[in-house]
Formats: sequence, structure tokens, C-alpha cells
Amino acid sequence: MMAKARYTPAGDELVFMALGGIGEIGMNCYLYGLGPADARQWLMIDLGITFPEGENDPGIDVILPDLRFIEEERANLAGLLLTHAHEDHLGAVIELWPRLKVPIYATPFTAAMLKSKLADFGGKLQLPIEEVPLDSRFKVGPFDLELISVAHSIPEPNAVAIRTDLGTVLHTGDWKIDATPTVGPPTDEAGLRQLGADGVLAMICDSTNALREGRSPSETDVAKSLAGIIRGAKRRVAVTIFASNVARIKAVAEAAKAVGRHVVVAGRAMHRIIAVAMETGYLPAGFKYHDQRHFSYLEPHEVVLLCTGSQGEPRAAVARIAEDQHPEVQLDKGDLVIFSSRTIPGNERTVGRIQNRLIDLGCEIVTDGDALVHVTGHPRREELKEMYGWVKPRIAIPMHGEARHLSEHAKLARAAGVQEVLNVRNGDMVRLAPGAAEIVDEAPVGRLFRDGQLLVPSDDGPVRERRSLAFAGVVIVALVRSGRGEVAADAEIALDGVPAADAQGRPMVDIVREAIEGTIASIPRDRRRDGELVREAVRRAVRSAVEDVWGKRPIAKVLLTRAPR
Repeated sequence: MMAKARYTPAGDELVFMALGGIGEIGMNCYLYGLGPADARQWLMIDLGITFPEGENDPGIDVILPDLRFIEEERANLAGLLLTHAHEDHLGAVIELWPRLKVPIYATPFTAAMLKSKLADFGGKLQLPIEEVPLDSRFKVGPFDLELISVAHSIPEPNAVAIRTDLGTVLHTGDWKIDATPTVGPPTDEAGLRQLGADGVLAMICDSTNALREGRSPSETDVAKSLAGIIRGAKRRVAVTIFASNVARIKAVAEAAKAVGRHVVVAGRAMHRIIAVAMETGYLPAGFKYHDQRHFSYLEPHEVVLLCTGSQGEPRAAVARIAEDQHPEVQLDKGDLVIFSSRTIPGNERTVGRIQNRLIDLGCEIVTDGDALVHVTGHPRREELKEMYGWVKPRIAIPMHGEARHLSEHAKLARAAGVQEVLNVRNGDMVRLAPGAAEIVDEAPVGRLFRDGQLLVPSDDGPVRERRSLAFAGVVIVALVRSGRGEVAADAEIALDGVPAADAQGRPMVDIVREAIEGTIASIPRDRRRDGELVREAVRRAVRSAVEDVWGKRPIAKVLLTRAPR
């Protein structure tokens, strides 16, 4: 039964919203607000990235949440709590923290990972990281926080109980139920049951596997399966995994040791994770492995290669190996490559390309469709039902999922007896208390693109124009104006990504030139001195002329220069 909330001053509200992570998988960034509408104190949970979606985001490295809403409120932001060290939960911290400048709370492994990433910035940025113990309870502003250990695919994942005078919220983070996770404790069933007995106002819960029936197998089951596959291999074995999966690194290393093989590590991210795991005690201090430089010195039957790139990242180790472009690692006919991961939706094409290239090299491929070489770190439907049975929240808000995941999770929560279920999206501000849960406001949300060394809004010109360039190319026109403002008709024309001729074989340059000359001739002489008018008229005419014969409208750029006197 719900515990009765204590008396609060008139006007106080408890609200929740996401700046990223609801309606998508990745870019997690969540806010809890407490107080009257015009004077709330805020808590941020997680600040992560997502990855570009191929041709939709040309030239973009990663995508970060737009924080403009909380930037305006940063004087009232009490702190940032990180639930765990996956990039989609902390990957944006280093680049966006200067916009917030608040304390960062993290458990030891997560704090160590963040500090390790900071080293790439050459010590130029100092972050106020407050390390908090596992299962600890502490205050951040008006929020009384308790960390609850859960199982996931990285050390030290945490659910967070957020206690306020208006009620308790459970923010699950990423989790699953695994009694034998091999690294770290299992999900704290007793703690979650006790939380439910005390009364939970709302649960904001992971939806990633809401479409999948049953339960997730244990990490221990995967370890046994990998050991059997490695034991039966005749030549080299390469295993590509999410670098952050320390349990999988440990399982592969133990399987290699059992059959007298040496572990070789290829990929900078893998080296970083291993170093942090050893520092924090999740891998033994004497954990032994070889750098990729030693790969060529070992006989094929002596090698188990751990490499990055399970999601098809073009610069990761397995992609370079597949293209036979890795400077120190080569795979040959009869070598075995295990993709010990599940392909994230959207990455199927790039992963498939790498697997096909490996097969062309003569390698054998094993994926999670062939054998038990991967388990998810997120709850399937039976695990979700069990969590609702433990916690018994009055309100449920599905998070960490695309629309289809959120919708199915919402149905499951209603079937589990939750009184109020809200299917929301990024930017929806939900009042959790007092009264019935409802959307009461909408905040601006969006995406920032890391474009080389710059952060640019997703709707900014460069990325939008690259999309157009990929679809229809560009026409560049250079015109010369006399000292009196007259425009010379003999333009310089450059075409990129545009066909050289139309269907009848007529050169596209001639078509563009005729459009330019006709347009200039149509402008009254006294108006040709207006450079902007001429520029825009020529631009429009060029685009239309090319579209008439091609069916596509290119980007057109018109450059006006003044002739020397």
C-alpha cells in the first residue's frame, strides 16, 4: 500500500522529464524537479550520447542531447548522478558539463571510467566527481537518493530510489535479473521488495526488451558456451564484444587459459576498460594479456583475440581486420570469429558487410543466432513483470526505448495492475505529485552533433546541406561584376555530384549557362546593380533548369566578384 506523503507547502510539485532516452535507445538524460513551478530544484540522471544513423547524419561522429532547457535552470540544478558507465549514459558528460558546472556523483567503476576518458583531454578539464559507494544513501539538494544494485552488462549498474516529501520514485537505469552475473552482485531483490513495501509513487523503467518474451539467460551460461566453442577451435579465435562488458572479457580470458591459449587485445577502448577493471578489482591485478603487437609472434592455435567493433564501427579493430587493413592483426582461412553481441537496430548493414568480408577472407563466423554467445543486459517481459510485482508503483513511465518498445511496456504495466501509466516522449514534463500523474508542460529538446571538433545543432546548415549533397549534388556559379555593377554573362561553372549531360546527351554545363544568361538578360539593367537580387535570381534559375532535365534539384551556390579596375 502507498505510504502517505508528508505535508508539503502549497504549490510544491514533483515532476519528471527526459531530454533524451524516451522514444529512442541511447542519449539518456533525465530530469527530476521538486518545488513550485517557478522555483524548482533539479536533479539530472545520466548524460549520454547516441550514434549517427548512417546516411541521415553524414560526417557526424556522435550525437548529444540539447540541454538548452536545463542550461537556463542550471542555478537550480543540484547535481548529476550517473547510473553506470555505458556511453549512452555518460558519453556526453565531458563535452556538456561546462554548460552545467554541477557536482557529478558516480560509484567507483563509473568514476574511474570518466576519469580515464578525461585523460584524452590532456588534463585541460577538471570535473568535480564525487565518488559514492555502492548501495549508499546520500542527499543531492532536496533529493534523498539511495543506490540499489542491479545486474547489467557492465560493472556497477545502479537503480536509484529518489525519496522526496511528495513520494518515492524508482529510476531503474539499465537492468536485468541475473542470479549469476559473474561480475558484480545480482539484482537486489530484497532491497527492491522493501522499497515496494514502503511505498513507491512512480517507477521510470527500462523498455529495451519489452517486445521479447521470457527471461534473459545468465552471463554464466554465455561463459560456458564460449568456453566450449574456444575449446573446439583448431586455429585462431577472435571474439568481438562491447568493450565495456567486463564479465565477457573475464569469460573469454578464462576460456583461453583453460585450453592454453594467450589473450591478445586489439582496440583502444578494450585496453581502457581492462585497465579500469583491474584498478577497481573487477579483473584480478595479475590479469594477463598481450597487446596486438604480439599477435604475429603467436601460432594460430595459441591465440584468442579480443577486439572492438561488434557494432560495425568503421575505425574499430574488427572492421580494419575484415578489410585487411589492420597494421598488426590478420586473419586467414579457417580462423573463427565470434560476434559476442547483439546487433543494435540500425547497424545491421555495416555489421553484415564486415561479416561478409571476413567470410571472403576464409574465416568462419559465429553469431548469437548460431550459439549462445551473447545475452542482453536488459529485462525481457517476464523480468519486467517480476519487477512490477516487487515494486508495486502507483505510476509507471516506460523509458529507454523506441515507440514500439514504450507502447508494449505500457500495456505490460497496465496488465501488471499499475493504476496510472503514461507513454511520454522527450520534452514532456510529467507532474508525478500531488494529484494524478499528467503531462503539464513541454520543454524544448533536440540533438547536438559532434562534427569534427565542433558541436552544432542537428538542424544547422552544414549537416542539412550534406544530406542534400548526398542526394542531388551541387552547382557552383562564379559571376564577375563591373565597376558599374553590370554582370558578365560568361560565368565559371563547376558541377559536383550532378550528371554531365541530360538524357539527349546535352552537356549540363550548357544547360546551366543558358539558364544564367537568360536570367541576367531578364533583369532590367538598372536592377542588375543589386548584387543580392542577381545572386538569388541566378541561384533559383540554375536549380530549376537542372531539375527540369534531371528530376532532382541540386544545391546551387552563386559567387559574385568585382572586376579589377
